[in-house]
Amino acid sequence: MNDLANAVRAEVERASVLFRTWGEVEVTGNRGAGKWIRKEILGHLIDSAANNHQRFVRAPFASSFVGPGYDQQAWVSFHRYRERPWVELIDLWVALNRHVAAVIESVPAGKLQTPCSIGDKEPLPLEWWMNDYLRHLKHHIEQIKAG
Repeated sequence: MNDLANAVRAEVERASVLFRTWGEVEVTGNRGAGKWIRKEILGHLIDSAANNHQRFVRAPFASSFVGPGYDQQAWVSFHRYRERPWVELIDLWVALNRHVAAVIESVPAGKLQTPCSIGDKEPLPLEWWMNDYLRHLKHHIEQIKAG
């Protein structure tokens, strides 16, 4: 899983360099009714890192893993990402993803097929969830870049 961990690191490092060139004005602009602003999208990625970290650490210690989903809208609102300093959010996001990447590297090959159910989703192997984490990360990075 070293390749996956390195891909997570690379995506985050590339994006964070760009994100650091923007000030508060660029990241607080309204994107339309019902859409998160850039800060809130990054906040959602922070929440995703926190939740997936727990999943990726717990699943290898079980024969199967069942974990909760989370109300993404409620989490973003509760954390008040809209009001937080942009640089603080970037720093937290980068640190959490470095942590997640290290966990991904730590998962033994023999545990990659551990069935994992998240929320009301059907069980899928831990490896699928870890690959989906990267897909999800890339998707939202592109949203942030697009403004």
